Amino acid sequence: MARDRRRLVAWLLTGLVLAVVLALYDADRTGVGEPSAGPTAGPCPDSALQCPGAGPAPGPAPAPSADPSASGPGDPSAGTTPSATPSPGTSTSTKPGGPCSSPGACGFPDARTTGPRIALERHDTGNMSVKTDGMVIKGWDIRGSLDVYANDVTVIDSRITSANWWGINLRPGFSGLRVLHTTITAVPGKGPDNGGVDYAVSNMGGSSIEVGWCDVSVFGNALSMGQGEIHDNYVHDIVPFRNQGGEWQHTDAVISGGGNKGRLTIRHNTLLNPVPVHQGASAAVGLFADTGNVSSVVVDGNWLAGGAYALYGGGPGASGIQVTDNVFSAEYHPNGGAYGLVAAWNAGGAGNVWRGNRTAEGRPVVPEPSP
Repeated sequence: MARDRRRLVAWLLTGLVLAVVLALYDADRTGVGEPSAGPTAGPCPDSALQCPGAGPAPGPAPAPSADPSASGPGDPSAGTTPSATPSPGTSTSTKPGGPCSSPGACGFPDARTTGPRIALERHDTGNMSVKTDGMVIKGWDIRGSLDVYANDVTVIDSRITSANWWGINLRPGFSGLRVLHTTITAVPGKGPDNGGVDYAVSNMGGSSIEVGWCDVSVFGNALSMGQGEIHDNYVHDIVPFRNQGGEWQHTDAVISGGGNKGRLTIRHNTLLNPVPVHQGASAAVGLFADTGNVSSVVVDGNWLAGGAYALYGGGPGASGIQVTDNVFSAEYHPNGGAYGLVAAWNAGGAGNVWRGNRTAEGRPVVPEPSP
């Protein structure tokens, strides 16, 4: 009998140990259990919004009801968002309903969801030329700027404080630049353009680049490109300056000069231009036909505020422009921009679509006919 009792106790202990092991394995597999030490704990996937343990990102706002502002010959179905290929890791487009008290409160990017997710190491690079294909810059706190003469360069989980014309510039003939989870700012009064700084990220190359989850400030024309994937960024606190010609530099949170051959996608960003119009403010999103007609642009699910107009739509020759599900805020001007919400929208252009756009109070935005 004593032997049987010992055998029973042994089996019970074995079963208890096995149950504990299985419970620990399941907690590790599902992410349940002791929380991570913080944003620096564990690896950070390049396309992840947050590092393990950083907590969930804010969710999207509710979807709108039927939209009286929908228009455009390229609109095959009033209830369907136009097809566009999101870049790797992009979030789902926010569907604005209303009202929205602030960008962060309605699921748009802000300081909490952008910028580096890990501890940084200071690098006093000055104005550094990058000439190594495939180079990855991660965890750098850069005092200087990056001039990229290479392919497939990635800047991730870093900070750039520039006193140059730009923060990051991709030179003609090169491609594949990715700028992710990075803060890009400048020192007002220290730039070469009469003390000003022009471009946080500039794409002078001939192919698409990706800029995602970045916190961008100070630069006059913050994100400048004719093609690329601009998503989940927070652009704010642009600083006006007089350029070398003595004129106020035009300022835009995102600017495209037209003549592009590839697609430009501007999706789920907070784009703020607080600059007074008498000091050069142009737009939150400026699609201008400076170097050719504007074509193949998606502006989807963004929070837009400020500028002379919050959005310039490309002008008479613009085609393939899809402006959908954006929120236009009156935080700087009662009409979104100093003069209004939208200018230069070509409603009759081939493939142009206007749908689901609202003010922050939830009212439909309908562009006025272009002259």
